[in-house]
Amino acid sequence: MGKKKVMVPADEVDLATVKYQYEEIEAPHLTGIGLKLFVKMLEAPLIGPLIFSHLKKKNKMMEMLRNTAIPEAPMFKPEFPPQEPETGVIPLDEDRKPEERVELALKSLPDYEPSKSLSADSSSPFRYWKIRDYAYAYRSKLTTPSIVAERFIEAMDEFNHKKPPTPMLITYDPELVRKQAAASTRRFEEGSPLSILDGTFMAIKDDIDCFPHPSKGGTTFFHEVRPVEEDAASVARLRSCGVILVGKANMHELGLGTTGNNPNYGTARNPHAPERYTGGSSSGPAALVASGFCSAALGTDGGGSVRIPSSLCGVVGLKSTYGRTDMCGSICDSGTVEIIGPITSNVEDAILVYAAILGSSTAERIALKPSPPCLPDLTSHESSHVLGSLRLGKYTEWFNDVFSTDISDKCEDALNHLLKNHGCKMVEIVIPELHELRTAHIVSIGSESACGLNPDYEDGKKVKFTLDTRTNLALFQSFSASDYVAAQCLRRRLMHYHTEIFKEVDVIVTPTTGMTAPVIPPAALSFGETNMQVTGNLMRFVATANLLGFPAISVPVGYDKQGLPIGLQFIGRPWCEATILRLAAAVEELCSSPKKKPLQYYDILKGN
Repeated sequence: MGKKKVMVPADEVDLATVKYQYEEIEAPHLTGIGLKLFVKMLEAPLIGPLIFSHLKKKNKMMEMLRNTAIPEAPMFKPEFPPQEPETGVIPLDEDRKPEERVELALKSLPDYEPSKSLSADSSSPFRYWKIRDYAYAYRSKLTTPSIVAERFIEAMDEFNHKKPPTPMLITYDPELVRKQAAASTRRFEEGSPLSILDGTFMAIKDDIDCFPHPSKGGTTFFHEVRPVEEDAASVARLRSCGVILVGKANMHELGLGTTGNNPNYGTARNPHAPERYTGGSSSGPAALVASGFCSAALGTDGGGSVRIPSSLCGVVGLKSTYGRTDMCGSICDSGTVEIIGPITSNVEDAILVYAAILGSSTAERIALKPSPPCLPDLTSHESSHVLGSLRLGKYTEWFNDVFSTDISDKCEDALNHLLKNHGCKMVEIVIPELHELRTAHIVSIGSESACGLNPDYEDGKKVKFTLDTRTNLALFQSFSASDYVAAQCLRRRLMHYHTEIFKEVDVIVTPTTGMTAPVIPPAALSFGETNMQVTGNLMRFVATANLLGFPAISVPVGYDKQGLPIGLQFIGRPWCEATILRLAAAVEELCSSPKKKPLQYYDILKGN
């Protein structure tokens, strides 16, 4: 028996001795018949445990979880110290009605200029219609929600017959869309819209309840064991604001993947390159927003599942602080790493949707004692001053650990714009034990997922899952109770390091993903695939915010040499969504160079 490694207590670690560990994941890339055979072996009583034991040893998971003494006590969900209040913000009362919060959010935005927003100049940069553009068009009688609904339905029908197939919605009823649009149209005719979001078209990821649609979680059967009787808390808040809910968006089955691959309903395609993945697991929401079908969509983010597809599809994805939004009514409502968050084409719309859906559950208010939610006041002259006072933390070796230097270069350019134009300060930081963080995250989300799915897995429904879901669940079930506790001890260590870092900086900056959109192997469309190297590249920078519960946002900053979108990520202090939204808005303005028009873009207002 080998000698146990003993970790130095986190508060005694000498940061000067910390060396960045480049990630090398040892696991086979399989699809087709090879994946089928591999799953059979993993699920075999004797062979499976041997395979996982070998893979976990190769990736140093056994050494970390079972052969290491970790001095810290476990932290079973994020615990945050009291935070300094943000400056230049508009506070929101989470007990107020969602439409009242949205009205306050509207006051935080710069003045609306319709002539600028609705410019038809074909030589101008490609831009999506914002939520305020639709509201102006409705109020000015340029169009109505019912007219937009008919064009949406026409466009969805066209896309459903495209070659290759581009399935973005799993459940969709045109008559429900028409009914909601007609009600919204009447409100505008009567001069009584419910909020600025009235008439806004939004999609809901298939693991969030949106009555009367079933929540299948991307599976073929989950709605049979988990019926939907009402909206999730976040969806109910949007509905009260007059949002038109178009249906349930495609996703990687049960959220257990980063590409968006789904053999059950077809794999959503990246609007910028149909032969490539959208990223996952919120693949359908990102594809719908990036294609111009919806102004916004709701996704879930337990391992970058909002931010990864947002980055790969060139849109904005917001992950709020753990506990900031009520998870009631989502399939993943009992974990310690997930949130529900908006995917939008721009930061302004992310602010409006976030204002509508925020509000902690009673249990989380008691446990986490959240600071009052705030939004950045982007209307005042003080906003520029606040930007100039922000300290950006950058761990250069981690920042540059990307598949292509196009990514780090574009992100660096955006940060240099911030420093030059707003006076932000860059601070070099060191983050210890990032490899341990990734392991603690996968054990946490994996164990919690397996716990929730085990009754169905053991009830003969195992064969109904896709092959890559079965691969992941077999891995997750190989984790022991002691592995889970060890991961929570690592969570406390990592929280200590980041708490100390946030005493020196206001945000941590990284690329959102370590690679741009990967190519879809043809065999993966029918059988799925397992590719842990791609997963590692896509998740390299996102797991921190999930394991430790921090808010984070992905904002597009340009394209690589292949024309694929690149995202920049800001990770903020707990409860400090206003700070990362302020920075994202500034980056969006500074990086508003002409954008490549997505190949599948469809202007649903003009019907082009």
